[in-house]
Amino acid sequence: MSPPVDEEKKLPFTEHLEELRRRLIISVIAIAAGFLVSYFFSKQLFEILMKPLIVSLPPKSTLIFTSLPEAFFTYLKVSLLAGVFIASPVVLYEMWAFISPGLYKHEKRYVVPFVFFSSIFFIGGALFGYFVVFPFGFKFFLGFATDYIRPMPTIKEYFGFCAKLLFAFGVIFELPLLVLFLSRIGLVNDKMLRKQRKYAILLVFVASAILTPPDVMTQLMMAGPLLALYEISIWVAKIFGRKPAEEEEGSEEAAPTPPTQKGNEAGTAIPNEHTQSPEEEEEAPGEP
Repeated sequence: MSPPVDEEKKLPFTEHLEELRRRLIISVIAIAAGFLVSYFFSKQLFEILMKPLIVSLPPKSTLIFTSLPEAFFTYLKVSLLAGVFIASPVVLYEMWAFISPGLYKHEKRYVVPFVFFSSIFFIGGALFGYFVVFPFGFKFFLGFATDYIRPMPTIKEYFGFCAKLLFAFGVIFELPLLVLFLSRIGLVNDKMLRKQRKYAILLVFVASAILTPPDVMTQLMMAGPLLALYEISIWVAKIFGRKPAEEEEGSEEAAPTPPTQKGNEAGTAIPNEHTQSPEEEEEAPGEP
């Protein structure tokens, strides 16, 4: 198997930085374009974002804002959030294009499936958070309201809460796809994932505590799906991972052809101790 990067095609560190800069600029331009398109529908987008909370609020309750520019900046943030999701295929492609020079040729062919499915999983994770986690979570939190305790959430706090969860669920839903890629190139396998399950459970709760607001309920709402995704990733690695036959085939292609006869350091053949010389063959008595 040929090395992932040809010696003649290696780039110096400065050119890697220049390549990273170019990829970042393209990603920023894509996000800016998505932001501009989304800004024209910012009010409608924020109404959609508020719907799970509005349904769970007590009658005649609404969201409020406590400073004059708060609503304006919230609409800008909503447009930026929507722009990131719109531009996610471009951003993911630029990420792949940046790391692709360090991959083998047979690994580079996964670019189209990677970009397509990673975009689907990222957006699907955010939709899972919106349609499944938000209604359940808001009903739980608003259940503490009484006749003397009325919920009055601000649009700034609500948007910050929603944005963190949407991004977090979008990122964690990339786990099966990441494991699929790593298993196809032989870095992980299902046995390794099963063996490290206890450490993965610990990391899941640590990641949930970091990615979510500091309350136990939200952490559990993220840790549950993340544990389920880890178990799905094990089966993904088992079904679609690199098989031992493929590894042997790759090692045979990379291994040099063994010599048919032993030789010394100078490359001359060493006669077998059981091989007779021509003189010995002549002296040997013939068989009747």
